[in-house]
Amino acid sequence: MQFLNCLPLYWGLVHSGALLDIDLFKDTPDHLSEALVAGDLDIGPISLVEYLRHADELVVLPDIAVGSDGPVLSVVLSTQVPVGEIRSVALGSTSRTSVLLARMMLEDRFGVRPDYVTMPPDVPMMLREADAAVTIGDVALRAYYEHEQGGPGHQPAVLDLGAAWREWTGLPMVFAVWAVRREFARAHPGLVKEVHGAFRASLDLALSEVATVAASAARWEVFDPASLVRYFTTLDFRLGPRQLEGITEFARRATTRGAVPALRELTFADV
Repeated sequence: MQFLNCLPLYWGLVHSGALLDIDLFKDTPDHLSEALVAGDLDIGPISLVEYLRHADELVVLPDIAVGSDGPVLSVVLSTQVPVGEIRSVALGSTSRTSVLLARMMLEDRFGVRPDYVTMPPDVPMMLREADAAVTIGDVALRAYYEHEQGGPGHQPAVLDLGAAWREWTGLPMVFAVWAVRREFARAHPGLVKEVHGAFRASLDLALSEVATVAASAARWEVFDPASLVRYFTTLDFRLGPRQLEGITEFARRATTRGAVPALRELTFADV
């Protein structure tokens, strides 16, 4: 994914030598999800919403996800008015799961029924068109840090949607999983196992050297190393029992809204 939230994984892939054996493609979350569903990718990250819509076609790689168990820092609602007064929301065009989460939060938790428009993820431009904006990834991370550095009263205000979900449900939020097309997993079980092992080893390596990863990334980003260390260690890359409970609860609420089919079960790749 073309966001900093996946940098630890791919930093590890580079430094472990695993990239010698795979063809790697880089794109935004929505395009990667579409490519996996279309069969243009064999293995890849997919937004939770798109996984739930295509679960019959995919199996999930265990022990790896992108989520949060509390704040996420990079999935945010930026708003110029109090949440209860929001009447219009611009939704970032690169996100599927986060925009549905934001709609759930606004409508079912805060009781507002705003109008929605989908736009490219540019917070100032979005806020010229709407009271609030939902963004993900690096754009959202910048909005979060700018608000934090601006102190009390800084506008726009920022609501961390990972933290809001945890406060609402008591559960982690999983934004994306890694999945394999079922026919590919059946035809190449050994290769799927090798790729999963490389992913896990790469992520473990990067998180054990997170200061080095952050220092390397800071050379090319607007964020300083300390901010990136905080971000990388705030993200939740696990897919354990609590994360699965969070997926189940999100799926239940999304199904109630008619946004996804009912989830029968989460099928994992045999690794």
